Amino acid sequence: MVLYPGSPVPYWQVTSLEESRYDVADMPMEGEMDSTFFLTKEKNFIPHTYPCRTAYIEERRGKELPARSFPDWSGARNILPGGSPFLDLSGFWFRATQIRGWARTAIVADEAGLARLRVGICGAAKVYVNGAPVAWLSPATRNALDELEFEAKLVAGHNEVAVQFEDLCERDAVIRIALTWIDGPRARSGNCFPAPSQTVNAVEAAVDAMHLDRKFYDDRDIWLVLPVAFPGAVTGRIRVAGHFMSHDHDDVPFDIPAGADRVRLAVSNDFPADYRYFEMSFQCGDFATEARLGAEVSWRSSTAQPSPDMAARIAETLEWIARHAETDTETALACVAQGDDASLNRAYDIINTALPGIEDCFDCADFALVPLLWTRIVYEDRLPADLVKRIDAAIFEFRYWMDEPGNDVQWYFSENHALLFHTATYLAGNHFPDAHFRRADRSGTAHRKAGYDRLMAWFDHFEAAEMAEFNSGTYFPIDLKGLTALFALAPDDIIRNRASRAIVRLITMIAHSAHHGVITGAQGRSYEHSLCVADTLELTGLARLLWGKGQFGAHVNCLAQVALALRDYGLNLPDLADIACWEKPDAAQEWTFWQGENAFCRLYHYKTSETAMGSAALYRWRDWGYQETLIQARIGREPGAQLFINHPGEIVQSGFGRPSFWGGSASVPRVQQYRDLAIVRFEGVAPQPDFTHAWFPTPIFDEWQVDANRAFARSGAGAVLVSASGPLELVKTGSSAAHELRLAGRDSIWVVRLGHTQDLSGFASRHDLSVTADDDGTYRIEDADYGTVLFYANGVVQAEGRTLDPMEWTLEGSRVELPLIK
Repeated sequence: MVLYPGSPVPYWQVTSLEESRYDVADMPMEGEMDSTFFLTKEKNFIPHTYPCRTAYIEERRGKELPARSFPDWSGARNILPGGSPFLDLSGFWFRATQIRGWARTAIVADEAGLARLRVGICGAAKVYVNGAPVAWLSPATRNALDELEFEAKLVAGHNEVAVQFEDLCERDAVIRIALTWIDGPRARSGNCFPAPSQTVNAVEAAVDAMHLDRKFYDDRDIWLVLPVAFPGAVTGRIRVAGHFMSHDHDDVPFDIPAGADRVRLAVSNDFPADYRYFEMSFQCGDFATEARLGAEVSWRSSTAQPSPDMAARIAETLEWIARHAETDTETALACVAQGDDASLNRAYDIINTALPGIEDCFDCADFALVPLLWTRIVYEDRLPADLVKRIDAAIFEFRYWMDEPGNDVQWYFSENHALLFHTATYLAGNHFPDAHFRRADRSGTAHRKAGYDRLMAWFDHFEAAEMAEFNSGTYFPIDLKGLTALFALAPDDIIRNRASRAIVRLITMIAHSAHHGVITGAQGRSYEHSLCVADTLELTGLARLLWGKGQFGAHVNCLAQVALALRDYGLNLPDLADIACWEKPDAAQEWTFWQGENAFCRLYHYKTSETAMGSAALYRWRDWGYQETLIQARIGREPGAQLFINHPGEIVQSGFGRPSFWGGSASVPRVQQYRDLAIVRFEGVAPQPDFTHAWFPTPIFDEWQVDANRAFARSGAGAVLVSASGPLELVKTGSSAAHELRLAGRDSIWVVRLGHTQDLSGFASRHDLSVTADDDGTYRIEDADYGTVLFYANGVVQAEGRTLDPMEWTLEGSRVELPLIK
């Protein structure tokens, strides 16, 4: 690839990371819950600093890395770019961890000369060209890339560029190395791979094109499809695992014969019901490399239809979790509640697996501690004495809030984590009134009082502002984890009653966004594994438990606790089945409300029996985004027939970025919705990716078509029409093959129209969806059913003689039934 100004140098070898704990002296932190931590305008930079980062900054910032001997490259990983402009080693570390390593690439110059390049790093880096040091930088800034321009003398031919690097990883860590060509002699990007260039090029072409034959599997063979054949036979292994919080994985060997266009990998039901990542490491001839693909595994066909009886569904839920859910303390709670020998033995194994993370105050240990406390408090008689002793020791040693001394990187700032820390403080202190909680240096009685006071403040905030991570499919369960534990176990009626009201409120919000067992709506934080799914999101299992529609997934945070609260503790929920499973053939529901401190997000949702769409109104238009999904829609009764639109935060699919390829938006679009009609306006900026896209799962739809700037699809009696400001491309190769619509450019408009029909072509021809832009920023669409729809620049929408003003919406929300226009 010829290098032009701004071109990345993208082919890297990287040594195995040297990882070591980065411990500092135990100390308290100052700070409080920050419910707006992700509302940043500084390119997603999170504004909270742990003591370990302070120490690392003092040690490293502005100081050149000490020289180290060049590594033995024979065992280095060969990383193909996959479209990414940088080497990306990002991931999740549960303790503060210092990493060190080496990476190298190459530039092939036509002639000798002086070149100017730019290197980017978050931690620290030292750059060598042909063995000589030429530049260094050490910003030591968490997850925020700094860059430095430098000059280097190139020789004619091959020039090796090596980077010695290090960083401090605190929970989600962006570990990236960017090398950009600015100018110099005519040159091409090269590599240092131990294989002929023709082999590398052929393997790269095969890897870029390959994909799984589906993104959704239900008791089916999983096939790897190879639109471009590998240049020779391939052998390797696949690590099949869940997301970064998952504890279980499977290792699967695979072989690809030379010239094969597809190969069977496994039977889907060999894996848990979950969104799974297929992490491939393989060798083709002299060249070894890796790739990562993702897909959902459902157990829908092997799961019985839900019973109409709530008691039966509660029993089913607990049994399913105990038998099939992942290794997690929520699963252990269900196992112990079941009480049979097999379940109890599984519970003991799970608890012993979970305890090291709790004992060491891993990030997200609070997620594990709350259901473990429930198990310890309620079912002590079902646990071995030595296990109880170890659990108790972990409880007394735990760090329950940032004002206690510690050196961990637990995340205290978001409201869901704060709730769990305070819940654990309160319940542990109450159960052990005479114990000494070492880090807090107080008795259990005082510990309970501290938890009580913090919970009361938390409820004050919640009742005034509710969820900052609005409508989030992954964070509803975390809040419900804490609230159900309080409802079941709190000794104080005021805490129990406030928890009960909060549970009812969250379940009411979920019901209003549910559509036949599937949650649809704008989400304050989202991930690939929470968006690209039909059956395995935990809220779908909750819908099955509460309303008899939905499926179970293996990753659970609250489902066992909800079931036990209903069965054993008298949790009384309103009957919301008619709202959650909307069946009225001639009526629709419109639901408006706001969420977050100072009403920072105003939300709209509209559903009929065959359509549902939710969006965020007046939300941070044109800011840099984080993990927000601003619009999501679905049609018909097939759970996977959905659509959402975003501006990817990174090019790598199934990566660790926040925002990622699917989860969140690099630039926050202007989104406005009226009933089944919505407009989405992106105005992104460099260096954000130069396209926007939509999830459009063609294998799920009954019929579909893409035609120039329009795409339309039908599932059952529901239909969706998408119209864009430029030509739409249905991606046909790579990880998202047959599931992604792309629109080139950062500046674009999408229009979405849902409706009822069995005649897809007729539906598409009825709706023109042309957009007229007025000088004052108003967009207008002449809709076949609603007439003139005006989307004003102040967020107001007018149509059918009605005015929707987001500034008039309330926290409690407003639910309106409207006659359905078919």
